[in-house]
Amino acid sequence: MRPTALVTLTTLFVSASFGAIAQDNYPSQTVKLVVPAAAGSTTDTLARLVADGLSRKWSKAVVVENIAGGGMNTGAAAVARAVPDGYTMMVAPPAPITLAHLLTKNLNYDPRQWVPVTMLAKIANVLAISNKLPVKTLQELIAYAKANPGKLTFATQGPGSTAHLSAAQLEVLTGIKMVAVPYRGAQLALNDVIGGTTDMFFDTLATSVPLWRGGKLKIVAVADETRAKNAPELPTFSEAGVPGFRSVTWFGLVAPPKTPAALAQRINRDAIEILRSQEVTDRLAKLSLEPGATTPAATAQFFAEETALWGKVIQQAGITPQ
Repeated sequence: MRPTALVTLTTLFVSASFGAIAQDNYPSQTVKLVVPAAAGSTTDTLARLVADGLSRKWSKAVVVENIAGGGMNTGAAAVARAVPDGYTMMVAPPAPITLAHLLTKNLNYDPRQWVPVTMLAKIANVLAISNKLPVKTLQELIAYAKANPGKLTFATQGPGSTAHLSAAQLEVLTGIKMVAVPYRGAQLALNDVIGGTTDMFFDTLATSVPLWRGGKLKIVAVADETRAKNAPELPTFSEAGVPGFRSVTWFGLVAPPKTPAALAQRINRDAIEILRSQEVTDRLAKLSLEPGATTPAATAQFFAEETALWGKVIQQAGITPQ
């Protein structure tokens, strides 16, 4: 064997051995979970719940850092540039993990390069409508929209938000046309739906179901494959006459590009143990969240399915990157 080849093989062996040792000793210092949004959100609450569990599991500090701005792209870019050693990861909803490259021009990171660790939790969205709207069912809503093209309004948190894409999906599948009304947050949007200023809003079960039970708005369908446990009387979109419609808000844990698969698997094992604990399961239930606890491979598959679903909607609806 030539000396250069021997040196190369030796270098690879030493690097691999060092990586294995580093993973065996992981974590040996503080781990940071970046949330690409301000404190106080569901994402932030979930990240702190996971951080607390991992801190106790590892006997090492796991801290949450909020890096807001740029439609969550600022924080995501910071994680993408981090050293892929497991000490900086991101907890985020769908956009910066699976959709940002379809919605944003000149993005300074590639969502397709994340190393999936696990799905942390998910929650179905529902279609909440104003009590002032003269419809009671999804089919009545669709008929009303077709009879009044361009008059039905829907609230969004901006272009590319879950609410925006969900409404676009409804337009694509049913052939209706509506008008988007942007808001700075879900609560402001809900206030106007309750007041009748805006007709409808795709919102999560957690916030809309209590309002529905209180008679402040109507819910015509749940955007998941099965009925919601906390509102089993509400039909799914398929049951209500729009098969194939799905809109779920979810939260994933991802590591920077080039993070070793073995390390991601190591973190996954401990994260799943925490997510399946009775304490965390109970706390997630209070937030109306279902625990994810998926393997890295299953998480990667889910991410790919989400990108395909919303990529098709974005294309068919003619949504252009901003």
